[in-house]
Amino acid sequence: MSYFKPVSISLSPNVEKDDIKLALNLIIRPWLWKKGRGIEELENEFRKFLGVKYAFSFNSGRSGLFAILKSLNLDKNDGVMLQAFTCNAVPNPILWADLNPIYIDCDKDNFNIDIGDLKNRIASLEKKPRVLIVQHTFGLPANMKEIVSVAEQNNLFLIEDCAHALGAEYSGQKVGTFGGAGFYSLSRDKIISSVYGGVVVTNDDILAKKIQSLQKQFGSPSNFWVFQQILHPILLGYVILPLYNLLDLGKIFLVLSQILHILSKAVSKKEKRGQKPDYFPKTLPNALAVMALNQFQKLGKFYNHRRQLSRFYYENLKGTSFEVPDDLLSENLSSKKLKHGFLRFTVKHKKAHEIIYDSWRKQNILIGDWYTTPIAPFDTNLEDMKYQKGSCKNAERLSEITLNLPTHINISQKDAERIVNFLKQWN
Repeated sequence: MSYFKPVSISLSPNVEKDDIKLALNLIIRPWLWKKGRGIEELENEFRKFLGVKYAFSFNSGRSGLFAILKSLNLDKNDGVMLQAFTCNAVPNPILWADLNPIYIDCDKDNFNIDIGDLKNRIASLEKKPRVLIVQHTFGLPANMKEIVSVAEQNNLFLIEDCAHALGAEYSGQKVGTFGGAGFYSLSRDKIISSVYGGVVVTNDDILAKKIQSLQKQFGSPSNFWVFQQILHPILLGYVILPLYNLLDLGKIFLVLSQILHILSKAVSKKEKRGQKPDYFPKTLPNALAVMALNQFQKLGKFYNHRRQLSRFYYENLKGTSFEVPDDLLSENLSSKKLKHGFLRFTVKHKKAHEIIYDSWRKQNILIGDWYTTPIAPFDTNLEDMKYQKGSCKNAERLSEITLNLPTHINISQKDAERIVNFLKQWN
């Protein structure tokens, strides 16, 4: 059946046999779903790994971001700055907290925030913003030296969005530890994953007490919601992926499972309209913490694999019609004291959207579409996100020419060769 498995970038890509075995073990032990030692152990692992004083787990990165924003005692409609070329999971918690998202353009070369545009935007605003969220896009650390300076000069509370960047470093320091707080995602397509999940970290004693209080107030998600997440890697591993291209049975099963709410979607319809689903914000249930812990133990293996595949893509796509930035390479990053997370290997091509579509339709290769619109997913209502078209031209241009290649543990050298051979047809 392995012949029918697609080359995928987002269908729980980190899941290995031990993860499926663990999920099977958990799904028959409902008494472990919500409470257990896994939660505390995962938070301790994050504290030790990042060298921070506090870590708090939530059922998603967006729940964690919402908790940070609610802990800051901001006034209604206070400004929160964030970059375009992002997911609606970032502006949504801002909207849910009755705050005002202020979009900054991204750098046309490395996908992170454009610091020049950031400075200009701050200077142009009559009402000064209160918060700056900096995103480490695709795992490439943003320029934290300059960003910290801008935040300090303008009295901005700095939050690091490390959803793509667990383990990435800037100047030898792990991202997520530069600002007042940082948050990480453990969702199905991140560095490590438990289908849903998130962690907030901080060294601020006062902020930590407020976040901890909110964590208790949020409470746990429902048993059914927890069941959906545990079931996800089981069905993906045994049914959906093996049958994905066999008379489209896998695809049909996946769609029906989501329609019937057997499995959850990564982003709900409500979120695409700026609304909050009832399962956010919540804490991280024990079962998902246990699943995340199992992945955490494999962080080094995952990183080495991602880096190796990124090197392969670079060597085989340089000199073609695909633009491959040199700064994605670890050798060049080392001189700048940067450590890339290599969550995905991102390239540019003028026909990116056609390539993404054709790779799926003709080759059963699901190439990544982060981000084909300035705020993903593609069917997100930009007006509901309070994004004004034309305001971030680099982000909008990049969304037309960007595609990203899988680097996760289930992509073999043979898979990578197949991807490269397909892409070279567009040379």
